[in-house]
Amino acid sequence: MLENSVWKQYNDENNFRQMLARFCKMDIEILIEDDKILYGVLKSKLTKKELKLFAMDSAQIENDKLKSELSLDDEELEKAKYKLYKKLKQDKIRLSFRESALTFDA
Repeated sequence: MLENSVWKQYNDENNFRQMLARFCKMDIEILIEDDKILYGVLKSKLTKKELKLFAMDSAQIENDKLKSELSLDDEELEKAKYKLYKKLKQDKIRLSFRESALTFDA
């Protein structure tokens, strides 16, 4: 399903749902059920660099490799991680990952 995704480049398992629930501080049961749709929403909410950082950091890749892949120094990497995980905790982002967001008519 996500064979050619950024997630699969760095993670052997398709566990982005669990990682997303963990970092967003949400119950996994309320996330969008379809992995493809959920991953699409994740891609739309994060920049390419943030998505790559999320995938690599979730795969527990060493900071040195993260810095070289993303062209960051120590301070920039820490700021990027902080910004990414802060973004994932924001209500406006978290709500878009909920199953109910698919049926909500604004």
